[in-house]
Amino acid sequence: MQAFSPLQPGELDYIENYRSEMVDLPAGAAIIPEHRTSARLFTLYSGWAFRYKTLSDGRRQILNFLVPGDFIGLQEEFADGATPGVEAVTPVRLCVFARDGLWPLFREYPSLGYDITWLAAREEHWVDHHLLTAGRRNALERVAMLLIHLFRRAERVGMAQDGAVPFPFNQQHIADALGLSLVHTNKTLRRLQAMGLHSLVDGRLRLLAPRALERMADYFERPMRRVPLI
Repeated sequence: MQAFSPLQPGELDYIENYRSEMVDLPAGAAIIPEHRTSARLFTLYSGWAFRYKTLSDGRRQILNFLVPGDFIGLQEEFADGATPGVEAVTPVRLCVFARDGLWPLFREYPSLGYDITWLAAREEHWVDHHLLTAGRRNALERVAMLLIHLFRRAERVGMAQDGAVPFPFNQQHIADALGLSLVHTNKTLRRLQAMGLHSLVDGRLRLLAPRALERMADYFERPMRRVPLI
């Protein structure tokens, strides 16, 4: 796929040997339970998922949403405290890798080690964007930003059909990602839809006025570059 950087034959062989299995999980399943260390790393092969952390009273913050091709579990290597959880939003298929295989990968294929470092840096880049959204954008701008961001990510990995992408998230997911109340999220989505900027029908998102949404969210990104696929 054009979304991903090409691999050399030797690199592809190494990754296929490193991968231990493929697993299927249902919607709502814990890919990585919160506060637990996993001996496995994953690549999301199909479906949607999200990373999250919760407070002691149950309030949840969704840290980011995951689309096919995303590498999962690397953050635990650098965590000093409680680790985030990862949950499937839809049925998912995962490529499974042993965590203790990372060091041999760095030694034997430094180019793949660099790819993993790049993926970690991209996560940090997105954290910066999410912090800006939560700290400075108002509710309309936050929701507009999220809709554009998820649409673009889904589109680039081939999930678009007839100008729409799957959108399996409910309003609670959106509220937990943007730090809004459920009532405020509902009102904001309805207001954007009334303005003719997007439509959400039968679990599919269509951007009706993408340039207007970009201006509202102050979101003017360059075309998404190819990313490594592990």
